[in-house]
Amino acid sequence: MKPNVGGWDRIARVVVGLLLIGLAATGTVGAWGYIGIVPIVTAAIGWCPAYLPFGISTCKTKD
Repeated sequence: MKPNVGGWDRIARVVVGLLLIGLAATGTVGAWGYIGIVPIVTAAIGWCPAYLPFGISTCKTKD
């Protein structure tokens, strides 16, 4: 797997993931908020399968 999630994208994924999990833990959004685990995992491994069909990569390319 070639990394396709770059720096700012990773930070945003962690923030959104933690926010969703926090809201789910407090009961604000319900159990579906635990889906926040997905962006955290994709940020941790640096690869997002949803980017593949569209050819998106937020990683800086090495020249």
